[in-house]
Amino acid sequence: MKIPPILQIGNVLLSADILTEEFCCDLEVCHGACCIEGDAGAPVTLDEVMQLENCVDEVWNDLHASAQAVIDRQGVAYTDQEGDLVTSIVGGKDCVFTCYDDLQLDDGTKISHCCLCALEKAYREGHSSFCKPISCALYPIREKTFCDGTIGLNYHRWDVCECGRVKGRKLHLKVYQFLQAPLERRFGQQWYKELCDMATLLADNP
Repeated sequence: MKIPPILQIGNVLLSADILTEEFCCDLEVCHGACCIEGDAGAPVTLDEVMQLENCVDEVWNDLHASAQAVIDRQGVAYTDQEGDLVTSIVGGKDCVFTCYDDLQLDDGTKISHCCLCALEKAYREGHSSFCKPISCALYPIREKTFCDGTIGLNYHRWDVCECGRVKGRKLHLKVYQFLQAPLERRFGQQWYKELCDMATLLADNP
């Protein structure tokens, strides 16, 4: 079976490479570069902006002084040149919610001075009920909503994430498998099950 470039589950269109390409973040190599590279913040919804504002006091002491100054001046989010609502950034690239700390991985590996999300750090420490914007959790999948309400998902390839592609191939871990938790958070467990069923069907009928 020839895999079509665009697949559909419910009202969600997704590029087939989400099911076929392999990926797994490798913080030992990149040290969280996706939070400090680029020229715009992470896309957020109005509801997420409210949650970010509610989290500011909790994460404030983890933020750099320059990030605090940006938040004081323009808030936690702004509208970029394309008209999208995104998190505020420092120096034209760094997300205001980045912080630096040592990171202990599940396998015991310690990563020194890793770029972390202050929001996720507070969430994992039990200080907040909000983890981070869904656009951050879903990366390297990017989401777009069309005027008719249809949602599009694309696999984004960024050079700073080459190590993630290398690690994904070593682990034989597909993009959709690596992102199971955020995909279920965004679309629900039943939707994700249908995604897995589709991936199995396509794999069994090459």
